[in-house]
Amino acid sequence: MVATDHDTTAAPTSDDPVFELHRGGKMAIAATVPLNDKDDLSQSYTPGVARVCEAIHADPELSHDYTWVSNTVAVVTDGTAVLGLGDIGPDAAMPVMEGKAILFKQFGGVDSIPIALDTTDVDEIVETVARLAPSFGGVNLEDISAPRCFEIEQRLVERLDIPVFHDDQHGTAVVTLAALINAVKLTERDMGELKVVISGAGAAGVAITKILQAAGVRRIQVTDRGGVIHPGRTDLNSAKQWIADATADYAKEGTIVDALHGADVYIGVSGGTVPEEGVAAMAPESIIFAMANPNPEVHPDVAHKYARVVATGRSDFPNQINNVLVFPGIFRGALDVRATRITEQMKLSAAQAVADLIAEEDLREDYVIPSPFDPRVAQAVAKAVTDTARREGVARRPY
Repeated sequence: MVATDHDTTAAPTSDDPVFELHRGGKMAIAATVPLNDKDDLSQSYTPGVARVCEAIHADPELSHDYTWVSNTVAVVTDGTAVLGLGDIGPDAAMPVMEGKAILFKQFGGVDSIPIALDTTDVDEIVETVARLAPSFGGVNLEDISAPRCFEIEQRLVERLDIPVFHDDQHGTAVVTLAALINAVKLTERDMGELKVVISGAGAAGVAITKILQAAGVRRIQVTDRGGVIHPGRTDLNSAKQWIADATADYAKEGTIVDALHGADVYIGVSGGTVPEEGVAAMAPESIIFAMANPNPEVHPDVAHKYARVVATGRSDFPNQINNVLVFPGIFRGALDVRATRITEQMKLSAAQAVADLIAEEDLREDYVIPSPFDPRVAQAVAKAVTDTARREGVARRPY
């Protein structure tokens, strides 16, 4: 999730368990077949492997059956927007990419390979990933700064026939919507009548705006350091201009405090701090998702003074909004049906599947989103994704 702080003085020490855990990396490649004698060697490698190569040459789709492609995702970064650390480069980004890879395996049974690219040029990134694509069944873009991340994703989606998913955008958006579905149910509100304020207009803020609109939310205001984003602003990049146009019917000039007056929902993906006066001005029984990590935009102690439902990106508070709830299951489902892409409806279905895991009788203020360790989550998300992919005709495996 969104992070905002780090220790710039951190250095390896022998008594630090974090450094010891990361020593040598957090993952390795392991064989899935025996290699004990000459018969094993002749089948795994030459001469037996030639028969498989010839079959795939005749029918490239067979690579999904006879190589690791069908279960392997590339986790790609350029290191420009790593957690709250910012632009730390490809070398320093690798521990996070390895972490993403082991989460894929643990929660979705998906193999993945971290790829840190030594370039920030959009054309070079697109070209490199496209050249690598035959080795993978999907591409997970990670920690690439906005607004470049939008163009990179869009160009790869158009160029490749495998799922391409920028988790900082869509994973965050899907989990946010899942939690909001249940919070709205608990507070007896209606999606179409919500007044929502989103702080942060980067990758996550844009994607959350899009998915909330797709879910029926009409009244959204998005803020950045300059206040509410609206069509009258002249300092907007392309992503923020999209927000201004998409929210033009409701967004008005003003500060975040102005926007929060009477708002039902606050969603924070900015890393800033919201003045308590703004929180106090929200509607009764409001909903606050302050997801910056480790320092939420609204500390839960403050949020609970005014809001009925409070969520953060942290594991030490209830209602953790964590991307790991969705990205392993989304790729699991997409790979299982060999989907050509991940559609907006697949994301909406994933959000609903996560929300539905909490039965109505179990729903309460401190339990609107399942735990990342709930074993039902990835399976439910995967099924929602496969069913939707088949309905939408983007599944190459229709059965």
